[in-house]
Amino acid sequence: MDSRKMRKELENRLQHPDRTFSYDREKDQLRIENKNTGRGITIALPGIVAKWQDQKEKAIDEVVYYVSEGLNAMESQIELSGKEKNIFPVIRSTSFPSEAEEGIPFLYDDHTAETRIYYALDLGTTYRLIDSKLLKKEGWSAGQVRETALFNVRSLSVKLKEDRVADNTFYFLNSNDGYDASRILNTSFLNEMKKKMKGTMTVAVPHQDVLIIADVENNTGYDILAQMTMSFFASGRVPITALSFLYEDGELEPIFILGKTKKE
Repeated sequence: MDSRKMRKELENRLQHPDRTFSYDREKDQLRIENKNTGRGITIALPGIVAKWQDQKEKAIDEVVYYVSEGLNAMESQIELSGKEKNIFPVIRSTSFPSEAEEGIPFLYDDHTAETRIYYALDLGTTYRLIDSKLLKKEGWSAGQVRETALFNVRSLSVKLKEDRVADNTFYFLNSNDGYDASRILNTSFLNEMKKKMKGTMTVAVPHQDVLIIADVENNTGYDILAQMTMSFFASGRVPITALSFLYEDGELEPIFILGKTKKE
């Protein structure tokens, strides 16, 4: 499978009378637009081809599903009022676009040197990132959205799976509700986890559907964490960062792990 074949496969499966396709050869990107609204989604083909090598048809099925849901969401009328319980924060990398392709700025806040906080309205099978145009239409302030989203993320379950490797303990949160990484904003939860630590508390959000907390008690633990985080980062549908963070005094500090040592 190469980009040309992947492009044809996606065009066939996403074909619809109200959609147009355009291909950017230089960037190797395929854009799917709604003819009526001019709004659309751009996908990078190399990343999908790479996933296909490992996941085969599952990789294509996933892209088709999320593109279809995303386009449908763009066509629907979005309202914030009355949908307060469906507003959540989402964690993205600092390289994530700061505005929609139409040039409308998203609402976001800086989080760490590696991450940003965006805000989304959950639509059930997909979600819509909140932008300045939607805020103005609804008459909401940025502060209202932030307060509502952070309140809601604290209400999400935090069921963890635990694994002990080389005298280090790793905790995994993987509920697949789209907001696993967002739990990193639940400071009460992080502080409770901090009390359980025997060694150094580290946190990782390699992609949006996983949160890793590690109780690192020796240098091998850092090595395992680095390999684990990179593996999750490479396989995630929405990658965030392959770096991990130290959690000290309520603050997250990125750490660079080299070999069996750590550098802050």
